[in-house]
Amino acid sequence: MRTTILITSDEFIAPGLELFDLGPIFPGGPAWLTKPVLIAMLSAIIIIAFCWAAFAKPKMVPRGWQSMGEYVYDFVYVQIARSFLRPKDAERWMGLLLTIFLTVLVWNLMGVIPFIQYPVAANVTFPAALAIIVYLVKVYLAIKHHGLRPWLKEMLAPADLPRWAIGFFAPLMFAEVFINSLFTHFIRVFANMFAGHVLLAFFSSLGFWFLFEKLTPLGAGIGVIGVVMTILMTAFEMFIQFLQAFLFALLTSMYLASSLYNEH
Repeated sequence: MRTTILITSDEFIAPGLELFDLGPIFPGGPAWLTKPVLIAMLSAIIIIAFCWAAFAKPKMVPRGWQSMGEYVYDFVYVQIARSFLRPKDAERWMGLLLTIFLTVLVWNLMGVIPFIQYPVAANVTFPAALAIIVYLVKVYLAIKHHGLRPWLKEMLAPADLPRWAIGFFAPLMFAEVFINSLFTHFIRVFANMFAGHVLLAFFSSLGFWFLFEKLTPLGAGIGVIGVVMTILMTAFEMFIQFLQAFLFALLTSMYLASSLYNEH
């Protein structure tokens, strides 16, 4: 999808879906080695390096990377893990929750890093893969802690539910637990990163075109607007990037709790 805006005698063609049509990095190289995959690998290296610097040799009085690492850990523990999990379970699952939070956050922030400028989560396969992992863990924990039949019975036909309502309630709960929860987990972060990337590309292209490519008295004002909007949208996008990482990890905590304590 491309948009053409006629303001001067020349055409400004706004960026569209071609932003996400990324082939192999190297001509003739493997089809799977694309820019998003490379950025995902770089993100993993950054997260491992950060955790290693923060926690490999902890000091009694934290400084530098350790101080930052403990701040992130405390934030995830208090605001995410303890929101739904009991203290013992929160500590047990902190490794998963911290990894998911940092992964989604770094994926998202790659969208505003100069010369990279591509949020990995804007490619639906990446957040979907994380959501599927969480989904499998959720189902496994529910079966392990409650048994398959008791879990399904409590979920689809609770004891306090009138028998006449089971026919309406059971399909809704089945869809919620096995279908909706999976898709809503990753669609939110994907949609936000996808839309944010398009908007940033639009305003930055607008500013570059009318200030450098086709500078005219009328176009200069439009170009300045494009630059200002790019700055404002970048700041707003960084907030959304953090918020989406937080929500993704928070939903993970909620799903873990629903399986451990059989709460729906």
